[in-house]
Amino acid sequence: MGKRRIRCLRSLGYEVNHIAGFDLREDRRKETEEKYGIKTYSSIENALKEHKPSAFIISVPPNFHYIYMERAIAEGLHFFVEASVVDTNMDKIKEKLNNTDIVAAPSATLLFHPAIKIISDIIVNKKLGKISNIIFNSGQYLPDWHTYEKVEDYYVSNPLTGGAREIVPFELTWLTNLFGFPERVCGNVRKTIKIKGAEKIDDTYNFLLDYRDFLATITIDVVSRYATRRLVINAEQGQLIWDWNLKNVQVYDPKNNEWEKIFYEMKAAEMGYNSNIGESMYIEELNAFIRAIEEKKPFINSLENDHRVLKLLYAVEQSDKNSKYIKFKA
Repeated sequence: MGKRRIRCLRSLGYEVNHIAGFDLREDRRKETEEKYGIKTYSSIENALKEHKPSAFIISVPPNFHYIYMERAIAEGLHFFVEASVVDTNMDKIKEKLNNTDIVAAPSATLLFHPAIKIISDIIVNKKLGKISNIIFNSGQYLPDWHTYEKVEDYYVSNPLTGGAREIVPFELTWLTNLFGFPERVCGNVRKTIKIKGAEKIDDTYNFLLDYRDFLATITIDVVSRYATRRLVINAEQGQLIWDWNLKNVQVYDPKNNEWEKIFYEMKAAEMGYNSNIGESMYIEELNAFIRAIEEKKPFINSLENDHRVLKLLYAVEQSDKNSKYIKFKA
């Protein structure tokens, strides 16, 4: 993700001397310097002293996010942080941000996906009428994430930051943006198949979000051999289907017994990535962070909301552990 964010900044017109990297691993620093021509540091102290940044982009493993968020606040720096799955010191961090002008920007990548923009417009304008139920599946195959390193060699093999566990809040960020937070939740969390290096993590999260007057059934996994993201919304005045492999959003009109297909363009993906994971949404996201700094306005996602999403993840896990519905207070 750090390399991707460098590409984003370069696409936004930032020169190599505007960007610096910090990583403890020499091999990653060397690779980044060779690929992107930026200066890198093995010490955060030296990076701060020599580069004098105005903002942090925090792309470290999720269980270390809090360290660099706290450091950014201590230095008075704006910060963007990748999708979180661990809420260590989150209340303390939110409190420290009070009465500061620091822009704190938790990642909300999929809100910048062209299909989700279309779906959001349909929902906001109530084009489907009252929603009855939602069915969503997000699936990937964990060994396909980093083909250049073993699963056991990075954070997705850690139960705290496991691949499937991390994707739950990544998806819930946009789902709750569109549909809000449920009143209660029940869930199942399981390890279902053998993946070398992922012996200690759960690979499938299946849960029901109860909104009282409509329901959402969500399955998120890292066992899908073909990357899948599929949404079905059933409502009084129609049905919506989005399969990201088809590059369109389909809306059924029962009055005319016909489907409308709303096509969108997914711009090129970086070599080695799934064709549906285009760079454009990451570039837009980082541009939104920079605009928030320049225009002195909040980012599209807040730490408060990010924390609320994490609490929803924890409610799913608590439900599985206790074998009962969990009431959720947003």
